[in-house]
Amino acid sequence: SRGGQFFSRSMASKTQVGFIGLGNMGNPMAKNLIKHGYPVIASDVFPESCKELQELGAQILDTPADVADKADRIITMLPSSPNVMDVYTGPNGILKKVKKGSLLIDSSTIDPAVSKEMAIAAEKMGAVFMDAPVSGGVGAATSGKLTFMVGGAEEEFTAAKELLSCMGANVVYCGQVGTGQAAKICNNMLLAIGMIGTAETMNLGISRLGLDPKLLAKILNMSSGRCWSSDTYNPVPGVMEGVPSVNNYQGGFATTLMTKDLGLAQNTATNTKTPVILGSVAHQIYRMMCARGYANKDFSSVFQFLREEEGQ
Repeated sequence: SRGGQFFSRSMASKTQVGFIGLGNMGNPMAKNLIKHGYPVIASDVFPESCKELQELGAQILDTPADVADKADRIITMLPSSPNVMDVYTGPNGILKKVKKGSLLIDSSTIDPAVSKEMAIAAEKMGAVFMDAPVSGGVGAATSGKLTFMVGGAEEEFTAAKELLSCMGANVVYCGQVGTGQAAKICNNMLLAIGMIGTAETMNLGISRLGLDPKLLAKILNMSSGRCWSSDTYNPVPGVMEGVPSVNNYQGGFATTLMTKDLGLAQNTATNTKTPVILGSVAHQIYRMMCARGYANKDFSSVFQFLREEEGQ
């Protein structure tokens, strides 16, 4: 029944979808599947993360293996490579009970090499694995406006897109397994560099040169220095509404997760002997922030960190 090969689309949409990993991102993503009429079967290592979904009618099971026993389309959204390996290949993992022909979509951001490993393990069990990491953060996950970067067999993309379109505004095919991860890691490296650059620039203009923060942001955003970090997600408190910087850097994309992604970029650069000078410096800055108590603050808190370093 997967992907509507045998039923009309309306019938296909009623087939169950498994969802494993109900954290800050997984929870709103799974809710959007329910909103689109998919019965969801979910599992998470922390039972309390499942309460909200259960109230919306999702069936909650104990392990990933139990989910694979019931659903032949499963989405996973997990923090890191070791979690993904455990959920797929661990003692209670998906591949212990996966049905032949199942479609397994991993939206975690992990090492592309691990995605390839999982794809090979899934293939041995007659299942199809695709990597589909996301960009957009918790806000976009809630509003269903994520961007999915998908790697895997092209003939499976249509079936994957049907599900992912319920949770995202953009679903882009990137190539074979691992290419989705590659695209995501490259994006986040540039995002980190851009955010640090924006924070340094704003700090220089405000504290050293006496410019009004809103004025400086306005000028940057109508000039060639404009970037997403300056015009959509400004790191300076009070410059724009609805961003973590006005909420003491709560919510958003945690510094610890940005640090993880920069570590993945660093590993890939090392393995391919590619120079990433600013990427490496960004990695060091975010690692230092994690060591100084910023781990759970939004990554735009690099502005606060810079000012603290200067003793302001």
